[in-house]
Amino acid sequence: MSAELTTRGPSEPGDLPGHLPEGEEITRNVTGRQARGRIWQGLLIASTLVGLIVLVLLLFNIVNDAFGGVAIESSVDEQELTAGRPLEALSSADLVTIIEDNVSARILRKLTRERPLAEYSDVELREIVYSEILKLEIVETYPLASYLFQRDQILAELAEEHPRAVLEFKSWVSWNFLTSPMSSDPLVAGIRTAILGTLWTLLLTILVAFPIGIGAAIYLEEYQSDKPFDERSPTGRRLNRAFAQVSGLIQLNIYNLSGVPSIIYGMLGLSIFVIALVQLTSGALIGATDPSTANGRTIISAALTMALLVMPVVIIAAQEAIRAVPSSLRQASYGLGATRWQTIWRIVLPNALPGILTGTILAISRAIGETAPLIVVGASTFIVTDPDSIFAKFTVLPLQIYGWTARPQPEFHNLAAAAIIVLLVLLLTINAVAILVRNHVRSRRII
Repeated sequence: MSAELTTRGPSEPGDLPGHLPEGEEITRNVTGRQARGRIWQGLLIASTLVGLIVLVLLLFNIVNDAFGGVAIESSVDEQELTAGRPLEALSSADLVTIIEDNVSARILRKLTRERPLAEYSDVELREIVYSEILKLEIVETYPLASYLFQRDQILAELAEEHPRAVLEFKSWVSWNFLTSPMSSDPLVAGIRTAILGTLWTLLLTILVAFPIGIGAAIYLEEYQSDKPFDERSPTGRRLNRAFAQVSGLIQLNIYNLSGVPSIIYGMLGLSIFVIALVQLTSGALIGATDPSTANGRTIISAALTMALLVMPVVIIAAQEAIRAVPSSLRQASYGLGATRWQTIWRIVLPNALPGILTGTILAISRAIGETAPLIVVGASTFIVTDPDSIFAKFTVLPLQIYGWTARPQPEFHNLAAAAIIVLLVLLLTINAVAILVRNHVRSRRII
């Protein structure tokens, strides 16, 4: 047979699989395979470069809008107001005199209602001058690239169109941006309320989805094959078959639910948590809110909806992690006299936990960026009060970004870019913590 194979001519598509090329055929074969390998290698490198270029362009676009220049114009000439002196160099008495001479009687009564102006600090007095007298307003914004490379042209245009405007570098990502509530004024608008709402919602989502998802995965992997009815009777056998079919249907639905659009979960949450369970999710059932304004559009409703959204991901990841634990460990545990639950708790879960945490990371990444379900559930796009309980009104970072990008003023687009950076940092921080925990657990597992 081998002699017959070696006497055949060059390989053709219809040749036997056992044909061994010889001579020039070997050279052509190797050369062709190497050429195909280089082509595939080039395609893979090109696709990687395209991905990197797209990522760099995306990051550049965000940074270009989150930083840059702003032209700020005041309604009153600051030099005339301060007689040519810098506002920071004025004493408290000078600032009080300027305020008393330039604000209306109504505003002055409002400012002195709690304490006289003489008891205000210099920083507070300057803030009053900026907000009530100078009334600073952004007349134009410039992206970072234009501010750095077209500065002379920008200054020339401002000198012609807005003589009193001052061009300044503006970092929309700042400490005040992180600690200030929302505002209709882009100069003082912040995302503190949105950050707190995001953290509240995410924490409750994890507390609900994580234990329920792992419990479901344990049952489906460790207990689903059990036959709860007596196999010795025909009725018991039929019930066991029906039980197995129901379990298989549950498993199939879990896989299907992982691909359901998120807006469907929002409609489900609206029907169940906001409308049907309004007394519970509003806090009225336990007297935790004002009954006259109570409704189900609260943090707990949003968290339960997001838990339904990410739970299939947690269940599937936990199942795969539990399935990957060698059955020999279970048998060894049973051989030493451990019960099934002891085996699961002490052997299976410690070894499956790194994989389970990986699924949790994926679930967190999906939950923190979702907007559609929260819009349906009733998250606010403009709210200035911080959430103080699970029954509070709320907003989240993705929804705030969406609200700012929908506004026509370009300054709010810069705020949206800054909020995107904060959201990415928050996501990377949470994922980094989860990865560190996962690696720590992995280093201590049994195998």
